[in-house]
Amino acid sequence: MSNQGLIIEERSRDIGDFLVGRLIPFRKKRMVGPFIFIDHMGPTVIKNGHYMDVDQHPHIGLSTLTYMLEGELIHKDSIGTHQRISPGSVNWMVAGKGVAHTERTPNDLRDGTEFTAHGYQIWVALPKELEHIEPEFHHIDARDLPAWQDNNAHFRLIAGKGYGRTSPLPVHSDLFMIEVKAKEGYELKINGELNGEIGICIVSGSIEACEDTIEQGNMLVSKTEDSCNIVLKPNTHVLLFGGQPFPEERYIYWNFVSTSKERLEEAKEQWRNNRFPKVPGDNTYVPLPK
Repeated sequence: MSNQGLIIEERSRDIGDFLVGRLIPFRKKRMVGPFIFIDHMGPTVIKNGHYMDVDQHPHIGLSTLTYMLEGELIHKDSIGTHQRISPGSVNWMVAGKGVAHTERTPNDLRDGTEFTAHGYQIWVALPKELEHIEPEFHHIDARDLPAWQDNNAHFRLIAGKGYGRTSPLPVHSDLFMIEVKAKEGYELKINGELNGEIGICIVSGSIEACEDTIEQGNMLVSKTEDSCNIVLKPNTHVLLFGGQPFPEERYIYWNFVSTSKERLEEAKEQWRNNRFPKVPGDNTYVPLPK
């Protein structure tokens, strides 16, 4: 696989067929397939008066994928969406030419009861020809995602195609995101099951790859299409993600992604001058970073 677009991250290392680092982008790898950014939220204990409130902010040129493992959020956006997300379900917002949104702890959970919030906020770049499409929002309940068992491992296909199955999430490029949980040791077959570049995010537990043990909180990115075997140790939870890379470079500024630096400048001016669409009934505003 291509290792172009290198950036420096001190904790990244090379273990043969894989690069190891802390989420993306990291050393030697800015994107994995169309996946350009992965943010691990928590696990955090939400306490009285300290709720999750992400005020109104914009996006262009990407789709956001929110996947909760614990806790719940309310998503509102400038399209008019008002959607609660629970563990195992997927929120998929296609920003396209421009959208603004908020994410907050639901009002009914603001009663002083402590709970854990834990999940992933993921950005998937749009193909160049679709960067300026009209915004869309889609929610898929956990029960509607393909799920299956292989020996002692449980699989859930969150997005795209893999292991002969297709998620109902309406994606715009060749990609995959799969959750795997194993209570006992399990040898994970990847070759021939997934198409394109492959990333492995270790949510909990540990895995063995190329005779090296990698602990939770790390991410591996395969450098070859025919990588060494992956063994999930007992009580391990991983996310597989990736797909076919795009031919063009992507530029990032704050929450904006584009193949064009000029488009990034336009988006900056739009947000700075309050010319982005707004979330109905919400007057919050996250300023453009200086």
